[in-house]
Amino acid sequence: MPLLTVGHRGVMGVEPENTLRSFVRADREKLDYIELDLHLSKDGELVVMHDPAVDRTTDGSGAIGELTLEELRTLDAGQGERVPVFDEVVDAVQAPIQAEIKDRAAARVLCATIEARKLHDRITVISFHDDALAETAQLLPEQPLVVVAGKSSPRAPERAAALGAGMVSLELGRFDSETVRRCQEAGVRVISWTVNTPEELEQAVALGLDGIVTDRPDTARAASAS
Repeated sequence: MPLLTVGHRGVMGVEPENTLRSFVRADREKLDYIELDLHLSKDGELVVMHDPAVDRTTDGSGAIGELTLEELRTLDAGQGERVPVFDEVVDAVQAPIQAEIKDRAAARVLCATIEARKLHDRITVISFHDDALAETAQLLPEQPLVVVAGKSSPRAPERAAALGAGMVSLELGRFDSETVRRCQEAGVRVISWTVNTPEELEQAVALGLDGIVTDRPDTARAASAS
């Protein structure tokens, strides 16, 4: 069965990460899911960016939480792209979205948006933060959840069970086939980040993963053909 493919921050290997340009490219390339990251601006808007500060990915500086959306909109996020908000991404793509909560405070705002816009079938909420996932489960009991893990990957089966998550997203190289087996025996699917090279894809296949998170359209095409 082909591997599930998740576009990491869109397809950040070929487009500016977490921009509408990147998400639309991932959608056009027909990845199964599009992954993005969420923080709250100073005025409480769901801002799509990975880091807590704008310095690395824009021509500005400062913490997202200390900047209003209007101020964030003045920044160049790469190739003239502007920093998007969650609603814009939802409107720009057809693929389902894995929305990663980076700022724990974003959980409640994301849940309210999902409820107001009836996005339950399009959005999977993912996070490293168990408390953000637990709050999501309390507010939206039927919403699909994904536990994200790096160093804690070997504990992912237990974390998923405690939270009622149906999937875990683990850092390649931080887990082994025993972790995959324990997850899958519990009915939890396993995907891994970040898989970009043929060698990494071979490793993902050898581990028996259900899917991959990738920066690259060519890797996604190879995974879909595997």
